Amino acid sequence: MTNTITDRQFEIIEAAGSILSSSGVGGLTIKNLAKKMHFSESAIYRHFESKEDIIIAMLDYLAENMDNRYSNAIIAEQTPIKKFEQIFKSQLLFFSQHPHFVVAVFSDGLMGKSHRINQAISKIMMVNTKHLKPVIVAGQQQGLFNQSISTDALLHFCMGSIRLQMFKWRVADFQFDLIKEGNIMTKALLTLITVS
Repeated sequence: MTNTITDRQFEIIEAAGSILSSSGVGGLTIKNLAKKMHFSESAIYRHFESKEDIIIAMLDYLAENMDNRYSNAIIAEQTPIKKFEQIFKSQLLFFSQHPHFVVAVFSDGLMGKSHRINQAISKIMMVNTKHLKPVIVAGQQQGLFNQSISTDALLHFCMGSIRLQMFKWRVADFQFDLIKEGNIMTKALLTLITVS
């Protein structure tokens, strides 16, 4: 758990995530959240001022969690290919266990409604970039990854692919095996970017 949220706040964002998964953003109201948690609405407001603050807390938690997970998943001695695999494996495992974070990132209308939410989503993308870009750079420098395409283009290609996979899983109502399909996608990405 992050140092920036309390245990109770974490319980609230978990309950909010459950509502997001079952009812979408429209179903996430302070009233519904209080009912689900058997709290009064005023008890929720003691921890968060608004629904927006709850969603931002979820996204901030995700960014910090990703940063920590990636740091722990990557070992300095690993090859760039192994590091690439570990980043994607970590993300797929986390989201398969916590699908409501996918809903928070991809909920209809969520990104356009709030500058603060957009900033929180941007922070998640920056964490991905922080960890994945050096892996791609190292792979290119070692002649493992395609050097005829810019690092940034490869980064966008790979990050876009994982985002599309998560979005497809969400719109399929989480009904396919994310880890299995994600591993297939990871191998396909490596096939495309690795020099034969």
